[in-house]
Formats: sequence, C-alpha cells, structure tokens
Amino acid sequence: MLKKLLLSAVVAAASLFTTASAQRTELSLSYGGYTQMDATNMHDGWHHVNNAWGALNVGLNFNVARNIWIGPSYTFSSTTTKGGPKHSSIAYHAVMLNGRYHYYRNSIVTLYAKLGLGVEFSYMQPYDDDNYTKAYCAYQIVPLGAQVALSNNVALFGELGFGAQGVAQVGFKFGF
Repeated sequence: MLKKLLLSAVVAAASLFTTASAQRTELSLSYGGYTQMDATNMHDGWHHVNNAWGALNVGLNFNVARNIWIGPSYTFSSTTTKGGPKHSSIAYHAVMLNGRYHYYRNSIVTLYAKLGLGVEFSYMQPYDDDNYTKAYCAYQIVPLGAQVALSNNVALFGELGFGAQGVAQVGFKFGF
C-alpha cells in the first residue's frame, strides 16, 4: 500500500514538472500610480502622511490554461509624513498571488481582467521611536487590462483598476 502511494506521488510530481516546463512564462515590470496604501489607512493611523510617489511592481506569470495566467508579484512603494527635517518614513512591501484571464485576443492586442490577493507590510520608521512593521491585506482588482505585442517575446501593457499596484499601471512583459 505504501509503495503504491509513493509511486503515485512520484508520478504526480513528474507530471506536474513536465506540465510546468512546457508552459509559457513571462516577467512583468511596471509602475502604478495612486495605490491602495494611499487610499486606505495602511499607515497605522499616522496623521499628515503624504501620498506615495506610486509603486514599482514586478511579477512572474505562468500560462496554466489557454486564457489563464497565474503567478506571484512584489510591489514596493514609500512615503513620508509632513514635517520638514523631522519627518517619519513608511516603506510599503506587498506580496500577492495574481490571476489573469484573457477575454479578447487578436494577433497584436490582448484584453484581460486580473485579480490579486496577498499581504502588504508597512515598515513604519518614526522619527523619534523604534521602527516597527504592520501587516495589511493587499489586493488588486483590474477589470480592464490591455497589452500590445511589440515582438514575439515583448509586450507593452496598461491596466485600470484599484489596489496595491495602483489605479493606473503601465509596464512591459517579457516572455520566455
């Protein structure tokens, strides 16, 4: 019985590895403006917090079915409080799992929707106290995303939605 279970696990792992190696993969790099961290209180109730400069995003996506991509992403953003030379700082780090569905495609343009869910860590750096970290729920909802193929392996994309990666996001995708 144990041998059959072990053999089944090995066969399942081998089939997953074979499937994973055959799928397409892409790396995405983007900038997003006005993030979830600005719109919601993800700064521990601190007062007089400036809006962040936006967010830098990097993601690794795997094509798991004909129109479905899944993968992790990392987002970085930061801000300060108003207050001159004695201001405090906040660094935002978000890690999410994203799913994307392509609902229209031709030879050049692809339209899609995306949903991401994960955790955001606000690294609080008060001017006159010890640093500490607060964790919040991070998400990204994109009803309208579009990418334009520049070559077989490079695409320019833009997204409109809301979340940790920004309300409006633009960037590049590199396939390999």
